[in-house]
Amino acid sequence: MLDKRHIIDFRIRWAWHSISRLYNDRAKNHNATTSTAFAILNIEKEGTLSTQLGPKMGMESRSLTRTLKGMLDRGFIRKKIDTKDKRKVHLFLTKKGVEYRKIASENVKVFNERVFEKITEEELETFYKVMNAVDESIEELKNEK
Repeated sequence: MLDKRHIIDFRIRWAWHSISRLYNDRAKNHNATTSTAFAILNIEKEGTLSTQLGPKMGMESRSLTRTLKGMLDRGFIRKKIDTKDKRKVHLFLTKKGVEYRKIASENVKVFNERVFEKITEEELETFYKVMNAVDESIEELKNEK
């Protein structure tokens, strides 16, 4: 049997949970969460359809609904129903949301810069190749059903 440290999904999950905890600790200082920050970072200036936000973030609709409700309640976003198609809802950042976007963006930038200081360009390219192979393997296994 393989050691847990050498199983790819374990290492990815472990790293993501560590990153998420780091971002949540930072977000708590601003009465937000990692999910809130990622949503804020994925809402475009010209608005984003609510149905497009989940796939952009890799989030299930139930979790996204809770996140969006909290963002509305805290004044980070506003909704606007499409004038041509009433089924479509566009999300926009409020002034407060734009301020939080700057904070979230800075946290992501600092984390990435810290990682980049520790690896070479070649190692980064290898990492991306591995992650692409992971994505391809997931799609292949999903299609085998």
